[in-house]
Amino acid sequence: MLQRLVRMAEIFNIAIVITNQVSSSPDTFFGDPTKAAGGNILGHSSTYRVYLRKSGETRVARMMDSPYHPYSDTRFTLDEKGTDDIEEGGLKKSKTNIKKSMDDDEE
Repeated sequence: MLQRLVRMAEIFNIAIVITNQVSSSPDTFFGDPTKAAGGNILGHSSTYRVYLRKSGETRVARMMDSPYHPYSDTRFTLDEKGTDDIEEGGLKKSKTNIKKSMDDDEE
């Protein structure tokens, strides 16, 4: 079945998205306790693997496996527009504001 999907993707030059459920493994003491419900078969036949999870009000997409992209993650939100980036400038702005206020105090 998976070979058929891969072949169709190559012939018709289309992307195929497959989702897989994960379950928690209580016997794991170290590392990530989530395991793929279907085993590793989907992971081995996929070119890209993105792990999606919810973290409070935001969502996290982590690139787990890719031939061209590094292992990294990004945060986004779901709203009435669809998906939206999270502005990460808030922390950086506060640091520059602190530095500016310190410079102003010196004058």
